[in-house]
Amino acid sequence: MKFPLFRRNRRADTISALYGMIVAQARLPVFYQEFGVADTVNGRFDLLVVHMALASARLMQDEDLKELGQGLFDHFCLDMDDNLREIGITDLKVPKEMRRMGEAFYGRAQAYEQALAADGNTALVAALVRNVYGGVAPSPGGAERLAAYVREATAALKRQDAKALAAGQMRWPNPAESFAGA
Repeated sequence: MKFPLFRRNRRADTISALYGMIVAQARLPVFYQEFGVADTVNGRFDLLVVHMALASARLMQDEDLKELGQGLFDHFCLDMDDNLREIGITDLKVPKEMRRMGEAFYGRAQAYEQALAADGNTALVAALVRNVYGGVAPSPGGAERLAAYVREATAALKRQDAKALAAGQMRWPNPAESFAGA
């Protein structure tokens, strides 16, 4: 007889695996060294939000993956809560900061979704400059390279099989190889 308390939750493992892949992708040095994203708390948060928004949008497109998408967002929120506490935000201020982060996530996700639906990259570059780069475009062409990467990542996620995603497998394009001349 197996004890249910000692059995690992497969869904939680899948969510942790997906979240780990998203965080690893957002932390790739190429984004900070070559795309001009600031290697700061805000820069890292905004790049994580870009990847979370893309992954969440993909999961929410498939009825069978919506629960997984919500679980992924919940995991993101728990991680942000832990990070706030780790950097010394007091218990009384954490809920306010979490609300601010949630609003930031949803606002940015909506902006990226609308920009990706538009023709060309003008709206996407503008959204990335506003959110990831704090309103100041990096030089030379970092925002355009990031926009090209975001479009390719969106396409790559759409091509991925729902069963693979449900099993915790997510593939991202390599920004160092694919967007060197964007």
